Amino acid sequence: MTAFEALGLNEQLLQAITDLGFDTPTPIQEQAIPVLLSGTTDFVGLAQTGTGKTAAFGFPLLHLINKAERHPQALVVCPTRELCLQITNDLATYSKHSKGIFTEAVYGGASITMQIRNLKRGVHIVVATPGRLIDLIERKAIDLQKVKYVVLDEADEMLNMGFRDDIDFVLKNTINRESIWLFSATMPPEVRAIAKNFMENPKEITVGKKNSGNVNIDHQYILVAAHHRYETLKRYIDFNPGMYGIIFTRTKADAQDIAEKLVKEGYEIEALHGDLTQQQRDKVMGRFRTKHLQLLIATDVAARGIDVDGITHVINYELPDDMEVYTHRSGRTARAGKSGICISICHSRETFKIRQLERMTNSRFNKMDAPSGKEVCRKQFFHFMDKLMQADVSHGDYETYIPDLMKKFEDVSKEEVLQRVAALEFDHFLKYYENAEDLNAIGMRRDLIQRNDAGAQRDGSRRERTNFNQRDTGYTRLFINLGIKDGFYKASFLQFILDESNLKKEILGKIDMREMNTWVEVDSSAAAKMIKSLDGKKYNGRIVRMNEADGGFKRPSDEGRTRQRTQRKDY
Repeated sequence: MTAFEALGLNEQLLQAITDLGFDTPTPIQEQAIPVLLSGTTDFVGLAQTGTGKTAAFGFPLLHLINKAERHPQALVVCPTRELCLQITNDLATYSKHSKGIFTEAVYGGASITMQIRNLKRGVHIVVATPGRLIDLIERKAIDLQKVKYVVLDEADEMLNMGFRDDIDFVLKNTINRESIWLFSATMPPEVRAIAKNFMENPKEITVGKKNSGNVNIDHQYILVAAHHRYETLKRYIDFNPGMYGIIFTRTKADAQDIAEKLVKEGYEIEALHGDLTQQQRDKVMGRFRTKHLQLLIATDVAARGIDVDGITHVINYELPDDMEVYTHRSGRTARAGKSGICISICHSRETFKIRQLERMTNSRFNKMDAPSGKEVCRKQFFHFMDKLMQADVSHGDYETYIPDLMKKFEDVSKEEVLQRVAALEFDHFLKYYENAEDLNAIGMRRDLIQRNDAGAQRDGSRRERTNFNQRDTGYTRLFINLGIKDGFYKASFLQFILDESNLKKEILGKIDMREMNTWVEVDSSAAAKMIKSLDGKKYNGRIVRMNEADGGFKRPSDEGRTRQRTQRKDY
């Protein structure tokens, strides 16, 4: 009896497993499948991406489906269309020997008319993104009354993307379900709340430590000035010519802008973001999967569901605002037991985030230097030499040309031939990097500032530390009376203040968001413009107030009492 046979799956599924070449179940599969086969137990599975979660819930779903009842019996909800399509394709692969089981993917960006038509024909499993599913429910185009099993895949990411109300709505419309199966990489309070509100004594299984990262990932970071991010990215790519990776940005504008710059400079890269049509996204992903693209640059939303083997590097062009998003980003590499590198390009005022990430992932983050121009050229040279030596000359009638080549080069030394070959390949690198700036210099100065700042804090000199920060780092701390209660999260708040002030995000430092207000660090040269742009404006009926945080901001009640005292004095 094989390890999969011992789990209790039927013969058709075991045949599919054999065809796939699976020998041993992964830890999450081994622990989850026997529990889920009962069909009546609520379940919470915590495991990193790349650990086989789709198979962990996919095989039990297919085992439990009653083929004779052609209506939705199982519902899988996931955050993005890419993941929706991936799960649907995986289920089709798993069920190739289980004839008569029909699965439909419903997601935005595709024809809803066609999806409705397919649903009316009768399906057993529906895989859906929250927005399109709710659209179908409101159109009464899908009946969830007979759904027995609800799977929430990547639950933490759905909540991070703002789908909390949508998930609640879906769960309230599957009133006859027998069980909920929740899978997540992390367990923030919002995910815990779903388990508390909708699940009954769920069986919880954790593979690895909660909220921890993959132990096969080498976490690294480079400290540079904010305006050197792009140059650092380009230099790092050049320093790793054999990489196959994903670059993450915060916004789709950044993804598109950086992709265009790198394409112009000859790199095999394309952007993946929300402005692309489904056809364009599929084309980009197809080129990336077949390695016709060396690099993919994506936003967090667009990259959810990317399941590509062999990714060697994940590059954070900027660290995410939500630290738990880092876990999802880094999880794109080091899949299926392989190793990988996740490197972040930071400025020195983000080192506190690195410390947070170390605690959250229980991993050490290694500080790296931005490669020098000479180091890049040397790395590229030896990479080319390796390719030259590994070139396959077994095919083709090269012998025909050897006499002519020998005659052509009879008066040229071996050293000169090699030198000319190197010149052809590396002339552009040598010209670009011969006077390359040391990108680490400013990072080292900022590190010194930060260490001095930390020393001042330990000495208890609060005023000295504040003055030091403003004098040496060039940031001014601003107060604004908008916060989480106004419907903001960090990314949307950042977009709002930059759009209103028409400033670049490079001028921003730390953002400390609270329920009712927020403190923002802004480059001192831009502080006055931001205040002028935002102070006095209206947002959702509220008058926006922004001023320097250390400038004596008074609460409205304080201002009112001041006016009253002044009026009494005048009388």
